[in-house]
Amino acid sequence: MAGQLKEVRNRIKSVQSTQQITKAMKMVSAAKLRRAQDSIIQMRPYAHKLQEMLSNIVSNVEGAESINLAEERVVKKVLMIVITSDRGLCGAYNANIQKKAIAAIEERHAKVAAAGDLTIWAIGKKGSEFFQKKGYQVDNRFRDTFLKLSFETVQACAQEAIKGFRNKDFDAIEVVYSEFKNAATQRFIAEPFLPIPKNEIEKGGSSKKADFIFEPNQDLLIAELMPKILNTQLYKAVLDCNASEHGARMTAMDKASENANEMLKTLKISYNRARQAAITTELTEIVSGAAALQG
Repeated sequence: MAGQLKEVRNRIKSVQSTQQITKAMKMVSAAKLRRAQDSIIQMRPYAHKLQEMLSNIVSNVEGAESINLAEERVVKKVLMIVITSDRGLCGAYNANIQKKAIAAIEERHAKVAAAGDLTIWAIGKKGSEFFQKKGYQVDNRFRDTFLKLSFETVQACAQEAIKGFRNKDFDAIEVVYSEFKNAATQRFIAEPFLPIPKNEIEKGGSSKKADFIFEPNQDLLIAELMPKILNTQLYKAVLDCNASEHGARMTAMDKASENANEMLKTLKISYNRARQAAITTELTEIVSGAAALQG
């Protein structure tokens, strides 16, 4: 009986220690989430407007020299930029991004993957480890982006992707990431990065072609504008993932703390019952011993 009580006490101490860790991690994630959320909320309207402007230009302008970034080719080589986190303990966050990437590969690029012409650039250690175990061709040059998250580090990745598309190393580039909604909700997305997607134009001939006035020069302006907008789009995706990760971890640690409370309640009930049983047994033995002496 004494051994059973000691075992329950040890389990209670272990759960209490774990609960302290989960509570601390929740507070840290909450503080990081506030900063990350502010960054993506400020960035999102600007990025969306730039994307809209870029799609409009690509859809309505003909013959620009740098329009090759919107060139649709036969897809023989594919690059997927998959953005996950560096650390775990954030629920199913990383698993959901990985599932989205696998689903996109199976749905659109199964033949390319089977031929060994699908490359994955992993931003985040979790994605890198997962796809290497799955046997995919993984390039880890941008894996540690989150260690020093800045526009410049993300820009380097975007510029390499643009260079690869222009050199025809890749015929299509997609980005897989999670869009931040709130601390408990993320939307997992696989969207085209290159070629630049065009707006749907002239269904039934009802749409009007936009009339852009370029100053100083159409080719020069587009050549300068397109890469900068693409840099912004990838940076927005990384900021979305950064906020999503902290939100997912805060939620997971909150649930873990609640579960620890439930376990502590159950363990304390078990401990009190075992202790009550031990006291009852001791009293019975004392009474029995006293009765034997009197007899």
